Amino acid sequence: MMNVTRTILLLAALTTSSPAGDWPQILGPNRTGVAEGEVIADRLPPSPKPLWKRDVGDGFAGVAVKGGTAYLFHRVDDQERVEAMSAKTGKVLWKGDSATEYASQISPDRGPRCVPVVTNDRVIVFGAQGLLRCLDRKTGKELWSNVTHKTFQAQEGYFGAGSTPVVEGGLVLVNVGAPKTHAGIVAFNLQSGKVAWKATDEQPSYSSPIVADVAGQRQAIFVTRYNCLGVAPKTGKVLWTLPFGSRGPTVNAATPVLLGDRMFLTSSYGVGAVFAKLTADSAEELWKDRNLMASQYTTPIEHEGALIGIDGRQDVGPVSLRCLDPVAKKILWDEQDFGYATLIKADDKLLAQKTDGTLVLINPDKSGYREVSQASLCDGTTRALPALSNGLYLLRNEGTLYCYDLSP
Repeated sequence: MMNVTRTILLLAALTTSSPAGDWPQILGPNRTGVAEGEVIADRLPPSPKPLWKRDVGDGFAGVAVKGGTAYLFHRVDDQERVEAMSAKTGKVLWKGDSATEYASQISPDRGPRCVPVVTNDRVIVFGAQGLLRCLDRKTGKELWSNVTHKTFQAQEGYFGAGSTPVVEGGLVLVNVGAPKTHAGIVAFNLQSGKVAWKATDEQPSYSSPIVADVAGQRQAIFVTRYNCLGVAPKTGKVLWTLPFGSRGPTVNAATPVLLGDRMFLTSSYGVGAVFAKLTADSAEELWKDRNLMASQYTTPIEHEGALIGIDGRQDVGPVSLRCLDPVAKKILWDEQDFGYATLIKADDKLLAQKTDGTLVLINPDKSGYREVSQASLCDGTTRALPALSNGLYLLRNEGTLYCYDLSP
């Protein structure tokens, strides 16, 4: 069985640490979907009222929260806009705009997909046209920018840029996806914006990278268009490469999940899941299966060595919520026709935000599906990842950002 203690220690080392209550990047403090230190109610009222709500523009970028300030990234007319707001009231503190001409080849939505990354003094955003911007966290002043798709001749992809960058050791690591210029992954200096290194001929994906210590080696782990690879974040040296993905109209969008020295990858579109063992300089595929858990973009949540996640696609049913033991390669339970959802674990509870606006509170249990309550939070479609910070739950649909109080 998996060494749970080792898993907890490793997850604590992921990315940059943040105080309890912060949700400063995609999937929370450690990019695991776990809201450390949060306390939430034991049940949800069926029809709660939001603390506040406001209009938003185009995009599927979730909100980031740090120090009581929420950061929204969306498109308003022909501007990609970053806004800092009070998480408690929604009051706007500052705005920062940048012109965009992005139009998707497939989706009618023209907005950004990447969640802001918030450090102690900076806010990093990566727009749909590949515009990487660094803003002053307090004022919104732009400190530097790089039009990566033009700089490196990057490919746009089906839905524009969609891999949220990660900050590590004073560098901003980005899956730019520019094989023509050997700039599949590029590291930018956080302070100056200068290119520190570029590496690989990998194409872009919609999966966001993680950073962790694996076998004594600091590694940035990226899922790209056709591979998963570990990179030394300081130098860009490729440590290992593992095939993952499929040619044709496919998308890799879920973030890698680490369980000690094991790694779980999942994708839909006929790709399925891969479970691998990592060392400081290698990745060994333990198994590969198309049917155990094939998630379109939801990242599974670890619970007692098992993984709770979505199997299926939002646009093509049916979709189930599933618990998988990756070591035994066994489905422990399967809640069929659940509907597509994204997941947050907090206070030993699981929050499943369905795309139809329904929030489901679940007691995570490897022995079976244990639903506690449901609440209808909004109409429309909620594809953007929600955020949980100090009991405040922020989610957005196509036109509105909502804030609910989930504290006891």
